[in-house]
Amino acid sequence: MAKKKAAAKKATKAKTAQKAATKEMLVVASKVKTYIKDKGMMSSAETLTALNDRIYEILDAACKRTEANRRSTVKPQDL
Repeated sequence: MAKKKAAAKKATKAKTAQKAATKEMLVVASKVKTYIKDKGMMSSAETLTALNDRIYEILDAACKRTEANRRSTVKPQDL
């Protein structure tokens, strides 16, 4: 029984990792890179992925706050 639970837990973690890897890119890569370059800096290969992950976190939190306030419209104050 414990083996089945461990296997199920592993499968869930694998699905979560796969889902995270297939998140749609919400940022425009060329715009972000240009912005960073205009600041006299360079960006690493992981910069865009990290930024995209952070945006998902911000939006998820905003949606939770919106629901908590019994609304269906995300407003600037939710961010």
